[in-house]
Amino acid sequence: MAANTYQVGRVKVHLISDGLFWTDGGANFGVVPKVLWERVIKADALNRVPMQLRCLLIETEAGLVLVDTGYGDKLAPRRREHLGLAGDLRLAGELASLGYTPADIAMVVNTHLHDDHAGGNTMVAPDGSIVPQFPNATYMVQRLELADATYPNERTRNTYFPENFLVLGSLCRNDQEAALQVLNGDSRITHEVRTLITPGHTRSHQAVIVESAGESAIFLGDAVPWAVSFEKLAWVAAFDAEPLVSMETKRNLREWALRKDALLFFQHDPHMGAGRLVRAGDEYRVVKES
Repeated sequence: MAANTYQVGRVKVHLISDGLFWTDGGANFGVVPKVLWERVIKADALNRVPMQLRCLLIETEAGLVLVDTGYGDKLAPRRREHLGLAGDLRLAGELASLGYTPADIAMVVNTHLHDDHAGGNTMVAPDGSIVPQFPNATYMVQRLELADATYPNERTRNTYFPENFLVLGSLCRNDQEAALQVLNGDSRITHEVRTLITPGHTRSHQAVIVESAGESAIFLGDAVPWAVSFEKLAWVAAFDAEPLVSMETKRNLREWALRKDALLFFQHDPHMGAGRLVRAGDEYRVVKES
């Protein structure tokens, strides 16, 4: 997927990708019958639907901010085959197309620590050790998310993998600064970039908002992974830890998006990378942004 570039006030942002993967269609749409969700996306013979692994690169006065890192390249061959994830160095290739390398990233913000969002945080070094994929970056993670990922339960242990984040807590970016910065709630990242707690998918999932010169954009992560998730509040993924909370989070985000005429970035929707929400009576619709 070629990078798409957008201007938000004075800030330039790039929607980039760590590739395309396939996962169960029913899990993506929860209790919604297949006869309804197949109007949005067709499943393959294994009942899987394609999912994008979009990330957001933000050019700020404080340096390059990368939101999420995809699966990365540590997956075992069988796992890659199961996901249908093709190619190596996918995210690095997208960065290179913009003239950047992983060493150019100043900050990495994880919306949450599931492996399709944080797997690319780290990589395997030639000596077999796990090291940061972005060697000069400060990684930013919510405190409660880090706790849930570090001590997963039976339901979550197949989505949190310590090699994606624990090593960051014991490393320094340089002689003074830790590689991992733990956030505690809504946080200001730079003058024009902030995080917003958007619970439901996980207890401390965070979206990332860019605000500049009166314009707004939001990278929604798994709070609203598909455009249809914004249009229909009850379409909640089975992956969400707290589905009723997800609905209320989406309701609040929807009103904010309308009020701000915000540019919306959808992380997993294979057909809609960016759009804006419009309302007609009680109906909501996302209009694709070119």
